[in-house]
Amino acid sequence: MKPAPGSKHAKKRVGRGDASGHGSFCGRGLKGQKSRSGPDIPRGFEGGQLPIIKRLPQKRGFTNPFKTEYAIVNVGQLKVFPGGTEVTIEALAKARLIDSTRMPVKLLADGDIKQPLTVRINKCSASARAKIEAAGGKIEEI
Repeated sequence: MKPAPGSKHAKKRVGRGDASGHGSFCGRGLKGQKSRSGPDIPRGFEGGQLPIIKRLPQKRGFTNPFKTEYAIVNVGQLKVFPGGTEVTIEALAKARLIDSTRMPVKLLADGDIKQPLTVRINKCSASARAKIEAAGGKIEEI
C-alpha cells in the first residue's frame, strides 16, 4: 500500500543556498525579533506594551453558556399557603411567587415558616429542607 498522492511532502531544507528557494534568510524574512534564533515570543506579547488581557481585566474569565438558571423562592414566602397544602411549581406561579413555570425552581432558607407544607420543586438548599421538616412538612425534589 502506498500513501495517497500529495499526502507526503519532502522536508523543507533551509539554509542550503539561494537556488533552493530557502537560502540566505531561510524563510524568516529580513531582520527583527522573529528572524533571530532562540525562544519564541509568548502568545499575547505586545512588544513590552501592557497586554490587552491586563488592560481589560473584566474581559478575563469565562461564562458558562449551559448554566441552569433557577427561579428563587425563599421559605418565608411560603407563608401565603395554608398548612397541609401541596406546594407545586404551578401553585407558586398562581401565587405570583415565580414569574413562569418554564424555569426550574430552587427553595432557599431565608425567612421562617410555622405551617407544615408538602413542597414539590426542582432543588432545595439543605437549610431550607431543615426548616420545612422542622415545621412538620416534607420536600419532594422532582
